[in-house]
Amino acid sequence: MEGSGNRSLSERMIGAAMLDVAVYEEVEHDETATSQAAIVVGIVAVCTAIGGLRDGTGGILSGLIGAYLGWLVWSFVTYFIGVKLFEGTATWGELLRTIGFAQSPGVLSILGIIPFLGSLARLGIWIWILVAGIVAIRQALDFTTGKAIATAGLGWLALVLVGILVAVLFRLPLALMGAAG
Repeated sequence: MEGSGNRSLSERMIGAAMLDVAVYEEVEHDETATSQAAIVVGIVAVCTAIGGLRDGTGGILSGLIGAYLGWLVWSFVTYFIGVKLFEGTATWGELLRTIGFAQSPGVLSILGIIPFLGSLARLGIWIWILVAGIVAIRQALDFTTGKAIATAGLGWLALVLVGILVAVLFRLPLALMGAAG
């Protein structure tokens, strides 16, 4: 996996999952890697949906929509916080690419289909993605790990709040339709 810009999608995913700084630098600067980052997000969403089948949380279409919305929102919020609040230097595209690849460990979410092990795996994968996200943010915004942790934390908090808002908004019409019927 040596060289710059000549790694395959799978090599980049493995490198990103292994927290290889060089991979994050590579995808940050490779403007053609945005579509690869989108593919990573999609692969992870499908793996997560399959992993959630056992406990009824697997919905491929809703998982894909949620994954892409989450990726866009987290990248935008991270860009805004990192550049405006912490004075990092990056474009939204650079954050889209690095944060997209930071989700690479999520392919292991497919293990969620295994009883007991799946729940443990999901927790570990969530932490792994958060750590990869911090590395991605640090590299894209070119600032300290401390600022990257603060940016990631605020970004994830915003993402959770948006997720709650979306859930409430989608459930409200369903509740009203149920009450009307």
